Amino acid sequence: MKILVLVDGSKWSQKAALHAIAIAKKKRGKVTLFSVLDRREARALAFNMGMISQDLRNVQKFEEEIWEEMKRSIRDIMTNLLELCQQEGVNCSIRIVEGEAKGKILEEANSGKYSLVVMGAYGRSGKTRIGSLLEEVAGSINPPVMVVR
Repeated sequence: MKILVLVDGSKWSQKAALHAIAIAKKKRGKVTLFSVLDRREARALAFNMGMISQDLRNVQKFEEEIWEEMKRSIRDIMTNLLELCQQEGVNCSIRIVEGEAKGKILEEANSGKYSLVVMGAYGRSGKTRIGSLLEEVAGSINPPVMVVR
């Protein structure tokens, strides 16, 4: 059994990873921790930072700082989950890509490599309704999708 876990850094995606690890341990499966970094998110945050600080001259600098922090943060989260997999004796790999989340997730999930896709019900915003990315991708993913709340 090969399990794809969508990790966005939220507590919900980390909870989803824990469920996937437990399933992989029972089924002797392999887990792939997958994350998509979208530069547009860093750009939007940098612009907001520039507006708040009234310093639009430094938006590009802010963007680079935010982008590096986004990459560092997701690597740290993925490394911690990878270490947990190793402690549990679960075969695990990490895959971090850059691009538009919906397209990259659908491409990976539908690649034919996975028998299950696991994702959190909510994203980083923690909104009380089902996450918008979940709404966009779940119906277009070919393998079964497990949504963790």
